[in-house]
Amino acid sequence: MSYWQKQMLASFRGTVQHGLPLEIGDTVQILEKCEGMVLVLYTSYVEGIFPSSYIHLKNAHVKNKGQFETVIPDEDSVITEMTSTLRDWGAMWKQLYVKNEGDLFHRLWHVMNEILDLRRQVLVGHLTHDRLRDVKQHITARLDWGNEQLGLDLVPRREFSMVDPDEISVTELYRLMEHRHRKKETSTPASTHHLFVHVKSLMSANLGEELEVFFHIYDGRENRPLSERFFVRLNKSGLPKSPEKTERQCTLFVDLGSSDLRKDVYIVVHIIRIGRMGAGEKKNQCNVQYRRPFGCAVVSIADLLTADSKDDHLLKVYTCNTESEWSQIHENIIKKANSRYNLSGSNTGLAVALQLLHGDIDQLRREYMVLFTRGVSITRKLGFSDVIMPGEMRNDLYITLEKGEFEKGGKSVARNVEITVYVLDIDGQILKGHVAAGSGEPSVDEYHSLVLYHNNSPRWGDQIKLPIPVDMFRGSHVRFEFRHCSTKDKGEKKLFGYSFVPLMQEDGRTLPDGTHELIIHKCEENTSLADCSRYLKLPFSKANLPSNNQTLKGTKESFWITSFLCSTKLTQNGDMLDLLKWRAHPERINDSLSKLKEIDGSEIVKFLQDTLDTLFGILDESSQRYGLKVFDSLVHIINLLQDSKFQHFKPVMDTYIESHFAGALSYRDLIKVLKWYVDRIVDAEHQDHIQQVLKASEYIFKYIIQSRRLFSLATGGQNEEEFRVCIHELFMSIRFFLSQENKGTTPVAQTQAVFLRTFPAIYSELLKIFTVREVAGFVRETLGSLPTTVHPDCPLEAVKLQCIAKTVESQLYINPESRCILLPVVLRVLQAHMQEQRDLVMCAQILSSMLSLIKKEENGTEPVVSEEVELIVESLLGVLLRTILEISNRPQPAGTSMRLQFQDVTGEFVACLLALLRQMSDKHYQKLLQAFSSKDDLRVRPRHLSLFPSIHICLVIITTVLYLSDVWDSYFYLSVIFINQPCLQLESFSPSKRKKILEKYGDMRVMMGCEIFSMWQNLGEHKLNFIPAMIGPFLEVTLVPQPDLRNVMIPIFHDMMDWEQRRSGNFKQVEAKLIDKLDSLMSEGKGDETYRELFNSILLKKIERETWRESGISLIATVTRLMERLLDYRDCMKLGEVDGKKIGCTVSLLNFYKTELNKEEMYIRYIHKLYDLHLKAQNYTEASYTLLLYDELLEWSDRPLREFLNYPMQSEWQRKEYLHLTIIQNFDRGKCWENGIILCRELADQYESYYDYRNLSKMRMMEASLYDKIMDQQRLEPEFFRVGFYGKKFPFFLRNKEFVCRGHDYERLEAFQQRMLNEFPHAIAMQHVNQPDQTIYQADAQYLQIYAVTPIPDSQDVLQRDGVPDNIKSFYKFNHIWRFRYDRPFHKGTKDKENEFKSLWVERTTLTLIQSLPGISRWFEVEKRELVEVSPLENAIEVIENKNLQLRTLITQCQSRQMQNINPLTMCLNGVIDAAVNGGLARYQEAFFVKDYIMNHPEDGEKIGRLRELMFEQAHILEYGLAVHEKFVPQDMRPLHKKLVDQFHLMKSSLGIQEFPAYVRASPVHFTNGSPRTCRNSVPSIISPDGGRGVARRSLFSYPAVNRYSSSSLSSQASNEVSNITGQSESSDEVFNMQPSPSTSSLSSNHSASPNVTSSAPSSARGSPQMAEKHKHSRENACLSPRERPVSAIFPNPLDPAQRAPAHQIGDTTLPRSDPNLSAPDKGSSAKNMRSQSPVPTSRSPQKTTVPPFTPSPTECQSASLVSNSPVLSGSYSSGISSLSRCSVSEASGTEFPTGDHPPHQLPPPTTLPNSVSSSSDEPIRRENKTPPPYSVYERNNPRRPVPLPHSLSIPPQTDPPALPPKPHQLRTGSMKLDGTADPRVPRPRPLPRKVSQL
Repeated sequence: MSYWQKQMLASFRGTVQHGLPLEIGDTVQILEKCEGMVLVLYTSYVEGIFPSSYIHLKNAHVKNKGQFETVIPDEDSVITEMTSTLRDWGAMWKQLYVKNEGDLFHRLWHVMNEILDLRRQVLVGHLTHDRLRDVKQHITARLDWGNEQLGLDLVPRREFSMVDPDEISVTELYRLMEHRHRKKETSTPASTHHLFVHVKSLMSANLGEELEVFFHIYDGRENRPLSERFFVRLNKSGLPKSPEKTERQCTLFVDLGSSDLRKDVYIVVHIIRIGRMGAGEKKNQCNVQYRRPFGCAVVSIADLLTADSKDDHLLKVYTCNTESEWSQIHENIIKKANSRYNLSGSNTGLAVALQLLHGDIDQLRREYMVLFTRGVSITRKLGFSDVIMPGEMRNDLYITLEKGEFEKGGKSVARNVEITVYVLDIDGQILKGHVAAGSGEPSVDEYHSLVLYHNNSPRWGDQIKLPIPVDMFRGSHVRFEFRHCSTKDKGEKKLFGYSFVPLMQEDGRTLPDGTHELIIHKCEENTSLADCSRYLKLPFSKANLPSNNQTLKGTKESFWITSFLCSTKLTQNGDMLDLLKWRAHPERINDSLSKLKEIDGSEIVKFLQDTLDTLFGILDESSQRYGLKVFDSLVHIINLLQDSKFQHFKPVMDTYIESHFAGALSYRDLIKVLKWYVDRIVDAEHQDHIQQVLKASEYIFKYIIQSRRLFSLATGGQNEEEFRVCIHELFMSIRFFLSQENKGTTPVAQTQAVFLRTFPAIYSELLKIFTVREVAGFVRETLGSLPTTVHPDCPLEAVKLQCIAKTVESQLYINPESRCILLPVVLRVLQAHMQEQRDLVMCAQILSSMLSLIKKEENGTEPVVSEEVELIVESLLGVLLRTILEISNRPQPAGTSMRLQFQDVTGEFVACLLALLRQMSDKHYQKLLQAFSSKDDLRVRPRHLSLFPSIHICLVIITTVLYLSDVWDSYFYLSVIFINQPCLQLESFSPSKRKKILEKYGDMRVMMGCEIFSMWQNLGEHKLNFIPAMIGPFLEVTLVPQPDLRNVMIPIFHDMMDWEQRRSGNFKQVEAKLIDKLDSLMSEGKGDETYRELFNSILLKKIERETWRESGISLIATVTRLMERLLDYRDCMKLGEVDGKKIGCTVSLLNFYKTELNKEEMYIRYIHKLYDLHLKAQNYTEASYTLLLYDELLEWSDRPLREFLNYPMQSEWQRKEYLHLTIIQNFDRGKCWENGIILCRELADQYESYYDYRNLSKMRMMEASLYDKIMDQQRLEPEFFRVGFYGKKFPFFLRNKEFVCRGHDYERLEAFQQRMLNEFPHAIAMQHVNQPDQTIYQADAQYLQIYAVTPIPDSQDVLQRDGVPDNIKSFYKFNHIWRFRYDRPFHKGTKDKENEFKSLWVERTTLTLIQSLPGISRWFEVEKRELVEVSPLENAIEVIENKNLQLRTLITQCQSRQMQNINPLTMCLNGVIDAAVNGGLARYQEAFFVKDYIMNHPEDGEKIGRLRELMFEQAHILEYGLAVHEKFVPQDMRPLHKKLVDQFHLMKSSLGIQEFPAYVRASPVHFTNGSPRTCRNSVPSIISPDGGRGVARRSLFSYPAVNRYSSSSLSSQASNEVSNITGQSESSDEVFNMQPSPSTSSLSSNHSASPNVTSSAPSSARGSPQMAEKHKHSRENACLSPRERPVSAIFPNPLDPAQRAPAHQIGDTTLPRSDPNLSAPDKGSSAKNMRSQSPVPTSRSPQKTTVPPFTPSPTECQSASLVSNSPVLSGSYSSGISSLSRCSVSEASGTEFPTGDHPPHQLPPPTTLPNSVSSSSDEPIRRENKTPPPYSVYERNNPRRPVPLPHSLSIPPQTDPPALPPKPHQLRTGSMKLDGTADPRVPRPRPLPRKVSQL
């Protein structure tokens, strides 16, 4: 049956009925074809129809038929791989663009286009075989590069095609991949290098003559050229003379060795000009051209090593100062002898392209095909390259014209000498075209040297090459003619002498290399030298002159040349010629053989065949006489070929042995001499020569075997037995010397090692004559003769293993007949080495080779393979397992190479184990089980296998299931490892890879999961033995994102719960194990929301009918809730920056572990995770509170603590001390110094109790420094914001909840809104502050509702105390805050257009948190909401009260000179007086003092009186303020002051005030900073314009106040706001701007702020109190920050009439005072109940006193009524009415009189502030404080410990009020109650809430 694969040609959407939507390139199979050209198709197990015209049919075949069959197209596998790979890349390439990885995106795009182009070339089929191979290699290299860059799998290949893992062994597969990695990581550097040179031009200003440029490579160390010269001709413009012939411009300096690439190797350029004698001569009539020096350039070749491409270089050209030094100019430049050369010109330079290329020349021809196709000349080295290749033909004679010495010849000046060089043959004819000045230009007939001007001792240094054929060398000579070049007349060149030198001597030797001093034979100008026979008889060299020829010896004229021959056919060595001509001189044979070792190796290899013929010719004729010397000479030649320079000549020797060797009788002598040497090994003192003989034993055996074969062919096999006997005797001698035991590195041991290295190479030669079994016997006996005792320092063991490795890889071992003989020997050696952990790398390679061979032959010779596997299992399985365990537990080496080797050997051993298990059959496992003596052995083995998470570990699982079924725990453990191995996690693979795996194997995780379930069910009652041990592994399996696997495995947990319930009556163990394991697994990224739902639904369904259903539901609910939090935590941790989500999620999880699970260790771990998050976000205060949670769990004891997290092993006291110091440091960084002081004191008490005065001193100094920081450093006042998270898309810990958040420094509402929207980019901003309905709660979206809120501090007594600096008060305003509120103004009933204050009400919402801020998070959940309404009258009272307080503060600051600028007071006075004159306070009179209002509201009588008092009080304050203002006002503001005074009188008139009431006149105005006590920060209590101090009495109308702008800790931003508003004014219109709706600043869904909200407060018009329509407020149009919130929204209302006495009842107990348990609105209505406060901690000194208790230090948090000091909305200071929008602070404090029998405290005089009156009894009753949260900074008791910890950072107050701050001894924890009992008079805190925090 033929199969077709169908490829899509176009996309089809499948819109027709049963249509199958497919994309281009999808593969489908035809099931049926219909007539309508429509196919019924099948793809991915989905059937459908498709137009047949959209399909391209391709031949294919089916592999692995059945359920998981694969259709493979019949095309080149590389094409198939390209197609699938490009498809995978396409999708990932688009993702790179999305991820903005532009560099990789573009590079991959280019590579994909390149692959497509190459694919097209392959498909066309027009490529040659070699070109196709190159293209495939290029394609696979690009595919591998792309896969690696994209993190895809790398493909194992053979010959560019993917290998089938089923067809090769595991070890081979591992080797293929490891070879690729190793090849990439350790790329071997090329040993051969080439220099490419391209001459561009010569740039110079004084050209005009043609130039010759010569390049050569020069060795600066040895001062000699390394290469011949490259010659380029340039025209008069400096450009190449033949631009069309690129080979004349470009060259390749070839065969440079690695040693040539060093710093002192240079490229030297000599430039010769062709023209007149002098460069500046005028052109004369003669046309004679001379070669004259021009310049020289030098560049180091090391400068090119960093250049990757052809870079253009501009070489500087230098000229010599003295022309006679021309030959040394390059040396002077290199030596930087600057005095001897100059720049040729500032603009002179030679432009060339230089590039270093690496690799052999054939590789370059493939890689740089264009270069060689275009044309490039080859410039060779002087001499042979580092590697001489056989067949290389070269016969070059290099002659350098060095120097000459000439006489003047009757001239008055020196001569201008030019040399002409000719080459003449034996007949005296000039050889045409055999003189070359350099490569690049063709050879010429003659060469003219350059001319040095007027120099009788010229030095030229010209090098020429004479490429003379070998057959012309004999008889040829070189003639040098010397001419004087006259500069006069016609410029004639006159001949005056000549020299010559023959190229070959009479004995056949060529001209020896070196310098020759030639004789200059004088001649006349017209002498004819055509007849060379006339002068050839003359002597040519002074070295060869006879001693009696004194005439020529005495002549002064000489000419020196240097010759160098590079020839593969000619020799200059006489000894070599004597050896080759041994028959002519038999008497010299002995000397010639002795001198052979002294001959250069290059000479021997040139004549290798001739030399070998000579040796064996001598051996055949005189074996008895010269046999030993011939053998030694043969050994020398063989070992010569081991040299890397000559190793390529081994094939030449092999060819000689096979084809040219004719010594049929030589084997006898060779065996005889070899045995003689072997027999002498044991007794010989010097082993060097014997080792050389054994090193050559491979080729000696080749000669022996070939000689015997030749003899057998010639004689028909005679003397066969004799030959065998000789061979056996030879091996006996070998075995004898191998059996010698040697300790250490003795000479004999070294000789043994030498033989073992070469021994495996003999096998193939022996097989040519002996049978396989005979050779295997030789090898077995030889290897078996080695000594068995092992010495650790003996190198023989490693060599023995190398011999075994070569044996296993040899042809002998491949044969099954010989393998069965050799295998026991191999296994014995392997076992010994592996047991002793020696040479493991080699052991792994040997074992890999053995197992690979078994895999190849398993189909052919099944019985043989089975026996071999059995032998390997018996010998090596146990030691293999132990070896893997030991090397896996070793620490990895430090070095890179050693670490790679360590990884290689580990991987290779594991591959060997898997391959061996794959080969084992049932019979092998049965025998293996029978070998175990006990079940304990069985239990050990499977655990060992758990180290190898490979896909082939399924084999291990199967074997465990079949044969080790009683080892249940091992089975389950291995099964879990198998399921969780990375290579089976299909979800992480690309779609194509996932499809291939599913098609071939299916999802093996599901199969194994079913096996686990089946095994579990078969356990029966034995399941209890695996509970709870297997809960963790099974949970890990269920977290695998495979639905079928989860459905199979999750019911096992129900089974575990059931069995545990039967055994214990509960399943606490199951619950504990599940919870412990869930955290670690989910933190690793396992599990998802689907799993949580599936876990919950499956188990709930399973337990429906169980009797323990209720407890089961509870467990499932707990685990499910934990999953929710863990999933939220993991999702949040994926985000980059630390934000509120991360911190809130960690807090939620931390609280869950503490309150619901009581997991202390996990609780502590998440404390530190939260601490790290806070530090990263620079939330130092929150970090301190977080670490304090752990600190509170510890006691001051010496109990030792184990090492945990980053803490070392230490005592509990030491750890708590460290935590204290860390917390103090973070409190300091967070500027929360008051909390740090408490911890300093606690730590100081500990030091004092241990008499550690050194640390006590440091701690006291640290405490003092914190006090200093409180007083000296500035603290920013944070804003607070209420945030609601609505909708199901929010994380669990935020969903449908509201929180209050403490903002960052300088963060206002708009910035906070933007930050929240950045954290939740998909959230929709709500435009109103109304509580959302259920539609919003249940929506699948995210809704944010944000507005600012005002803190309500608890520490009122500190805030109201006189003389406490603002630096201290600022801490209590914004720390330990439980409650917050915001106000919304609205009109109730009919709105009076004439006076809107009549119906202006305020809706006040109070939010109570579950924990106080700041705490362990910047935000906490709202626990309770309360809503009250404030009447217009109460609102008016609050507004005027707060404006009065603001005025007092400014006046006090001005009077005490705290104010640098008087402008704030000026503008405030102007705003109040101006607004009042224009009807401000009058509007209140019209609204509340009219008869109708009083009649209709009789219950408000006292409030009306209170409002009247406040108005009078404001007038009194203004009068005094004007007096103070007059004193300090600058001269230029006097007119404004006069205007204010005039307006003030108008204001008094408008109010009907002629003079103030008596009680007002009698009492001075009291200010908050005044104090009856003298203190450093106090100010005068009684105001007088002169600032004098009077009696400390309180005014009836004085109210303690704290103003934000008057605080010494005022932020810079707030100060700027004050200074910016001094030029603005406001009117009563702003009354309606003071209470806008606290909406979210009109946040829109696209996160933009509305202009009506984000702009500053609206400007006001002066005069009219009427409100403009545009300033009217609704519930949706504005969102105010605390700085923008009106005063009535912030501060408590006036006191309840029932609690306040009229003004005339001075001294009565009914004087007005505020109820600390009620806010302002509560005092008018009993229905308006506010949240109660928490009790004050028990006092440590319950003394009775008449003085009310107050906070003893700035760190204590006392109960008090509500205070706020938020900044205001409007831009100016205004009157009491307009101050609705710009007031700051309202404070009312006091304590109720106790109900006991004690008389009340004596009240102050009549001028004392009514609501500041406080009373006291022995134990005054205070309002209940809010119960702190279980982990708050207040709670220091540990409920689980008998000894309580310090209660809180707030030290409980004493009854007696000490000075501020209290002395340290009054706050020591030692005086605290330690019995744990509480004062019964103090209310008990509310019970610990189960849910601490949701954020």
